[in-house]
Parts: sequence; C-alpha cells; structure tokens
Amino acid sequence: MRFRKFLYTPCTYCILFLTVLTVYVNPLWAAHGISIDGKLKYPKGFQKFAYTSDNAVKGGHLVLHGLGSFDKMNPFTLKGNEPDGLPELVFETLAVPSLDEPFAEYGLVAKDIELAEDKMSVTFTINENARFSDGTPITVEDVKFSLEMLKSDKARPQYQFYFRDIENAEILDSKRIRFNFSQKNRELHMIAAQLPVLSKNYYTQYAFEKSSLETPVGSGPYIVADIKPGKSITYKRNPDYWGQNLSVRRNMYNFDKITYKYFKDQIISLEAFKAHDFDFMYINIAKQWARDLQGPKFNNKLILKETLKHKNNQGMQGFVMNIRKPLFQDPKVRKALSLAFDFEWANKALFFEQYTRSNSYFSNSELAATDLPKGLELDYLTPFKDKIPQEIFTKPLEPHSTISPNSLRKNLRLAKKLLTEAGWKIQNGLLTNTKGESFQFEILLYSPSFERVMEPYIKNLKKLGIKAQMRRVDAALYVRRIKEFDFDMMVNVFGQSQSPGNEQRDYWHSSSAARKGSGNLIGLQNEVVDALVEKIIYAGTQEELTAACKALDRILWYGYYVVPNWYIDHHRVVYWNIFNRPETLPLYYSPLQILTTWWMKETD
Repeated sequence: MRFRKFLYTPCTYCILFLTVLTVYVNPLWAAHGISIDGKLKYPKGFQKFAYTSDNAVKGGHLVLHGLGSFDKMNPFTLKGNEPDGLPELVFETLAVPSLDEPFAEYGLVAKDIELAEDKMSVTFTINENARFSDGTPITVEDVKFSLEMLKSDKARPQYQFYFRDIENAEILDSKRIRFNFSQKNRELHMIAAQLPVLSKNYYTQYAFEKSSLETPVGSGPYIVADIKPGKSITYKRNPDYWGQNLSVRRNMYNFDKITYKYFKDQIISLEAFKAHDFDFMYINIAKQWARDLQGPKFNNKLILKETLKHKNNQGMQGFVMNIRKPLFQDPKVRKALSLAFDFEWANKALFFEQYTRSNSYFSNSELAATDLPKGLELDYLTPFKDKIPQEIFTKPLEPHSTISPNSLRKNLRLAKKLLTEAGWKIQNGLLTNTKGESFQFEILLYSPSFERVMEPYIKNLKKLGIKAQMRRVDAALYVRRIKEFDFDMMVNVFGQSQSPGNEQRDYWHSSSAARKGSGNLIGLQNEVVDALVEKIIYAGTQEELTAACKALDRILWYGYYVVPNWYIDHHRVVYWNIFNRPETLPLYYSPLQILTTWWMKETD
C-alpha cells in the first residue's frame, strides 16, 4: 500500500501525513483506527499526533511555488493538469495515516471502522459532523458514489487498479456503508479507507469527467479562493471546516491562506525564492544545494537551510526505457545502455557527492533484495527458473560501477560486446542493425537541470556509436507525452511505501501496460512479474510481503529496464525565517506534509 498515494506528490511523490502507549485493536470491533497488524500507537480519544504542537497558532499567508501550469480543478481525472495542493488541501479521505507509523490509519470522514471477521468486507460509520465546503453533510451516498466513480473509466487508471479488489459498496443505513471485497487482502481495509470522498451532488451538477476550472467542492480544511490560470492559485482556510477539532487535524493546517505561484522551471524558481517571491522550497538539485544557497541572507539567518531526516522507502529513480519501442526490447541492449552511465563521476563532478546509488526498486528499505535469494524468496523464484535470468540466482543486486578495478572504459567494452551479440555493429561511425537502421533515440526532459546529467551520458553512448539526443519540453507537454507513453527514454521515480500493495499493479502488471496514464511507463508485460505482483498484493504476513518484494526486485533489476540513478535519505529544504514548528519530526513524510504542522511567527 502506498499511503497517501492519491494525496500527492510530485512527485509522486508522495507517502503521508501522545501518548507513548501501544494499544491492540480487536479487528472485529468498530475502531477509531486500523492497522495491518492490529497495533496502533494512538489510543481511542487521543488528543493529537506527536509531531504536532499545542503552541501552533492560526494565521498568516504561506506562499509556495509550482512548476509549469494547470488547466483543470479535478485531480482525479486523466486529462489535463490540476494545480498543486488541490488534492491535499481541498479533498479528504475516509481515514488518514499518521506520519510516525508505517502501517496505521485513523478515522477522518469515517469515525469508526469495522473489519469483518472473515476479512472480506469493511464497514465505515460516517462522522455525523462531516460536511462539504458548501455546507451539505457527507452521506453514505457520497461515499458509494465516490467508489463507483473512481473505479470507472472516467477516473485516472491508477484508481481503478488501486481499488479493483473492492467489489462494491453496500449502504446499511443512513450512517454506515460496507465495502465488500472480491478476495482477501490483508491491507485492503486500509486501501478502502484511503478513498477520497467526493460530493455526489456537485459532480452530478458538474460532470466528473469534464475538464474545467470550476471551483470544486470538497470537505478539506481549505477552499479555493482565487485562480489565475497558469499563474497562481490561492486556497483559504475554511472558517467553517468541520474537522478542525478532530485529533487527526488538531494543530494542523494553520495558515489562513496558501498560494502557489507558478514558474517555468526549478532554476528560475530558485532565484524567485531568494527574492522572497515565495517562502519555502524543497531542493532536488544537488548543485543548487551546494553552490546557490549562500550569501548575506543566509549568513544573517533571514533564510534557513536545513536537512530533515526521514525513513521513507525511496523506491527507484532511473532513466526509464520504453520497451514498447522495438529498440529497447532486447535485455542485452538495455544492459549496455546501463553500462554507459558513470554514476561515480556524476556524483563527484555534478552532485558534490550528495547521493547514494540506487541499488534496488525498494531503496533505503528492508524490502530491498540483498545477497542471494534464500528461504521463502527463493521458493517464490524457483518455479520460474527457466523463464528468468540466471543472474538472479548467482549475483546480488549491484549497480554498474566505475570504481576500481572497474572503469568506464571496461564498462563500455562490455557494452559493445553485448550490442554486438544483439546484432548491432558500427558502420560509418554509427551503430547499425542488420536492416541498416541506426541506433538512435530521444531522451525526453522538462527540467533544464537534468541536461548537465544527460550530456556526459550521451557522450558515453556516442562512443558506442549510439546517437541519443535530449528534447526538453514544457511541463504540460511533458505530462501529456508521459500519459500517452510517447517517449523513448525519460527520468522517473517509482515511489514506494513501507508496505507495497495494489499500486504495484499500476507500475508493473501486464494489465496496465496499454492503459494510457498508468504508472507502467516501462511497458512491462511479463508473466513472472505479474505473478510476483499478485503475491505482494495478497501476502498474508509481513514475511510473505518481504519475500515477494525482494523476488520482484530481482526480476526488475535483471530485466535492465531502467538505468539506476540515485537517492538521498533526507529532505533538503530552504525557507524564510518566518515559521515556528513542532519539536518532533515525523518519520514518513513529504515536505508538504511537514508544512501542515508549521505556523507563522508572530510579527510586531
């Protein structure tokens, strides 16, 4: 399960948002919270999350930045681009995870959650005080409508994959609704609790699938106050927000207004930040962090620069090859392309040695495959022994390196050998196949900062006779081309949670390969991958989940579908010194989620 998968990102990103007592919840009783293993950190009646503060005060105007533009106000449909902040600030789910537990959720729109004894259904009791921003109560009819709409072909494909095993919703009475499951899945009740709740009345009046800038109705702490299409959007705190005194909302969402200003790219936006066009910035470019964040404003502590530790599963970032294209269908070719990337040089020359090489599709987590397969993991792989690379059983996961005794020259020699075995040879300085076709492809980018990463990679490819060229497009066109799988190679992060689940279908399963807008960017259609995805989704224990993830990790790794990049185990942030914040950091969070607990300093 990828917590808060649909309460965004970036990037995707995205995972979510006292007592020190650990309580055990009988899963057959209606409960204030649920977890995979029956354990909850926070007991019934808890006052607040430990990473919030009673000193928080309401007020102030937080200004953030976005990249590109937006052209719609429905974050749940495929067509178009919604503004930053919309799904997190305006819409709510039945329950929310805490940011300091990996496998637990607490009721929000649903005040009680009851998992059936046979674990084939879950019943939600809707909070009688829950209201949409137009003042209308949230009803069981709204919840049923939300499930049916998000499972339909009118919604983004990932919702259909994510909620697929919820067979239907059955209204029991005016406050209770039961979700029936098609099969057992130990986390399905938690997936069900992540359902965004939509207003049936609003989306009947304004067609759900219609792309427009009509102000949406949600139940969240903010409402849309002002829209300047393509330039900015401002949210204001709803003074009548129904959930402001709930334990899962107390001391959170403290700013009266939140504005996102839009910029062309991260380089331009950094200069705007230093001129105080906005207040807080997450830095994902190593050069900016090392070189561009200094001067009098930093020396005088007008601007603060900080790393925030986290325990997020880092997944996999890489140069993704679209194997729908004939050029990338041979694994020897894909391996050769991976050998041409010199991470060690890039980390030293470009990244100021800030990064760790990605060595797994579950980097920075206990789910990453290590050593050689054994135990249950080996049991999962053995039936497919004749259908998968033998490297899986003989070589641990290890990215190609140029550290001695290896070298770029050695890697390129091996790459050339692989390309020759795949039927490619040099003719007139270009790598050519038996049909006389030259080896050339396009690398699709939208961030100018990645050009300096790609330039040396392209030079290395040229030494092999490969003609690769970058094409940088604006963010809107980039998103559209990715949704339509209209690319040869691009950069992507396959984000992961502490408990992978249904979203793995969207990433890797054959059923998602042809679905435009899905997360299966690679174009995978592989029966072994499909089988292991199903084992992840229907794992009955943590041991089974871990074994299935590690087995899948090895299959993906030795398929050479991406050129592995890098990760970092902390958030790099800069912000103007205008905030107060809690003393305690959460464990699993995004930069936007941490901001939900901050507040403005009082000014004279």
